[in-house]
Amino acid sequence: MTLRTRPTHRIAIAPSGFKESLSAARVAEAIAVGVRRVIPDADLDLIPLVDGGEGTAEALALASGGRLVACTATGPVGEPVASHFALLGGPGPLTAVVEMAAVAGLALVPPGLRHPGATTTYGVGELIRAALDAGARRILVGCGDSGTSDGGAGALQALGARLTDRHSRELRRGGGALHELERVDPSGLDPRLARTELLVACNPYNVLCGKRGVARVFGPQKGATPAEVELLSAGLERLADVLTRDLAPAFTPMSGAPAIDLRTAPGTGASGGLGAGLAAVGARLLPRYDVLLDGLDLDTRLARADFVITAEGALDHQTVRGKIPAEVARRAHACGVPVLVLAGTIGPGAQDVRAVGVDAYSSILPAPMTLVEAIGRSGEFLADATERAMRIMALGTRLAPLAA
Repeated sequence: MTLRTRPTHRIAIAPSGFKESLSAARVAEAIAVGVRRVIPDADLDLIPLVDGGEGTAEALALASGGRLVACTATGPVGEPVASHFALLGGPGPLTAVVEMAAVAGLALVPPGLRHPGATTTYGVGELIRAALDAGARRILVGCGDSGTSDGGAGALQALGARLTDRHSRELRRGGGALHELERVDPSGLDPRLARTELLVACNPYNVLCGKRGVARVFGPQKGATPAEVELLSAGLERLADVLTRDLAPAFTPMSGAPAIDLRTAPGTGASGGLGAGLAAVGARLLPRYDVLLDGLDLDTRLARADFVITAEGALDHQTVRGKIPAEVARRAHACGVPVLVLAGTIGPGAQDVRAVGVDAYSSILPAPMTLVEAIGRSGEFLADATERAMRIMALGTRLAPLAA
């Protein structure tokens, strides 16, 4: 496809953030710099997007006229971390956004401690309680960029549930202990949960158990060995069985969320299984873009553009399974608007994105380098890569009449 010609090019820039590097807003700004080096008068529409991971609470607070609330909570390795949640502006019941990455994200796990059998979502439960203390009666939990694989067990413990082994001892934190789970006692759960609408914005492709279960798909990325992956998988199977037996019959949430199969329902594997754990206390698991893009009028803004640029840190086989570039491309393709994806790295399966509407993709890296250098200079590389892409397209536009 070629750019539609107008006196001023309209370009929509709709990227995700680059993990442990740049927020979506900073990615969009860097791309805009590259575009203006080639088309100074371009009409740019910057649409930084979030998927429930890093930056979600801040982005939604800004979009709604709300605010961030700083707090301290238990981090993924058990130490206190500085964290936050958002209180959104606007009409209706007071709504809080709890971003799990802000308290249990992979970026908070030191490289030497990346052991998903030991990391915990306990801090997520603490943030939910803090949001309840602030008066929230609707809580949106953003799932993404997690450093955990405990099925939400830690969050349930922080919310007052007791998870015990066959000797009635409290289960230690982390997914590596879940195979020892014997009982879940819900009697101590925070009673405010039953009066609160709890929503989880998650990737519906992620499920808790089975061949495509979250431990098998994401465990190795979080540092698990093959043996640990199998232990985690068995533990999550056990957790699903015990939660279904002990918790579902005892808990009636305000939301009226229907009972689901905690093992295989869409979204149960979100953030290392946090989706399943929260679903067990009545949370509704919703496709993340149905929730997070609400109010952005994204389809209309993409349709107005001559061209769309999106971006993410890594383009690979996972991209088509619900990542932001695939969602943007699908929507832009429906409007007949061409799409370029810029990525920090290009991995196996990247070519699959053409099936969802991506017209071209490119790495931003100009040469082989260390990950530390790539992360540190990602803004610079994004601007330069955008400039290169725009100059190639400008050349193609000039050649097109000659070819015709």
